[in-house]
Order: sequence, then C-alpha cells, then structure tokens
Amino acid sequence: MTAVLPHFPYHKDPLATGVVKASDSVCRCCGLARGYIYTGPVYSREHLRDRLCPWCIADGSAATRFDASFIGDHSLAESGVAESAIEEVDLCTPGYSSWQDSIWLAHCNDACEFHGDASEEDVRQATTSTKQQWMQDYEQAEKDWEWATRGYKPGGDSAFYKFVCRHCQQVLFAWDLS
Repeated sequence: MTAVLPHFPYHKDPLATGVVKASDSVCRCCGLARGYIYTGPVYSREHLRDRLCPWCIADGSAATRFDASFIGDHSLAESGVAESAIEEVDLCTPGYSSWQDSIWLAHCNDACEFHGDASEEDVRQATTSTKQQWMQDYEQAEKDWEWATRGYKPGGDSAFYKFVCRHCQQVLFAWDLS
C-alpha cells in the first residue's frame, strides 16, 4: 500500500519531475517500504541514491541521520534568502539531477518552486522578463538566448529547468549544458 506523498513547498510534484518513483524499496532512514523512493541526488558520505523515502526527506530525518543535503549548491545563500528557506530547500526538499551541480533559483527574497525540465512551450513562450532575468543571471545577450533555445528539447544537451516564484509567479530558468 502506498501512502499519500508529503507536501514539499519548494518542489510541488516530485513524481512528475521524476525524482520520486513508485517502489517497494525499504528506506535506509526509517526502515519502511512506503511505496515510493527518492531517486535524485544526495550529498552525503554514504551512497543513499534510491535508498530514501520522501517522508524522511520532508521531515528532515534523512538529512539529520546521514548529514545529507539534497541541493549541491550555495546560490540561495548568496541571493539573500532567509536561512529557514535555505534549510528547507537543502535539507527537506527533493533535489533534481542536472548536467553539472544543480542550482536553486530565488525571487522575491524566497526560494522558488522547482517544476522540472522546462517544456518546449515554456521556452518558446518565455516572457520578456523571464528572458531578461536569464540574460542577467548568465551574463548573456539576446542573441545568446536565441542560440541557447534554438532546437531546445527537454532532457537535451542544453537544459532549461523551470522555477516559479512562490510570491509573484514569475517563471525563471536555470540553465545547464552537458
């Protein structure tokens, strides 16, 4: 029997993004098989990928027990986000896999919600403010946006990860290359 997944304020649907999957595996932290397992990155001395349940991530017990984090990036600390939000994202939120180390975007003085790979439509219909923020974040020009998005496909060598501001709903893209 599978239980209802815990709520993650900064990663709304970890099933849809693919970092939580249905599984009969037993969690290394709580010792229970709850019907789901986390398949994303874990930064710890122990190998914990595919070995933690979402509940132990959500309540922070996996981070505490294994001195683990789920985001291998410190950009939130540099963005002026409150320490409580940084801890929630780093210690109690499923991360995501990217070509390099993942980064977590912030807007309106808070960490954004992660929504997974941007769709072709997300990128094609990006607003002027989304493009401008991307150009500022990555020190790129308009011609670089056109180059980076030409032929974009989710999961490709040029990766755009969709984040949404929890306060103003601004869409932002993290960008990574293989």
